Amino acid sequence: MKAKITLEYKNQKTASAIAYAISPDNFAASSNLYINTVRKNNQVITEMKTGEKLSTLIATIDDLLFCVSTAEKTLQLIALDPDQRDKIKQKE
Repeated sequence: MKAKITLEYKNQKTASAIAYAISPDNFAASSNLYINTVRKNNQVITEMKTGEKLSTLIATIDDLLFCVSTAEKTLQLIALDPDQRDKIKQKE
């Protein structure tokens, strides 16, 4: 079973940051799981393949999207001015 996920961003800088943030998954996969993430222009493309059960592929996709979401939220927080960041920290 295999899957290909393509995420598109406004610019190459954002796409590069996201691809870099999730690229360690390229090396952490088990022997039965292939994962590769690359950036092409303003897209982040992840391909994965497994000989395991469908549930393994679904769990891998879920994990990938969680990591992407975390990276996107981090980039959004970095983009805020310092006063806005302090307000967010105070709410936590």
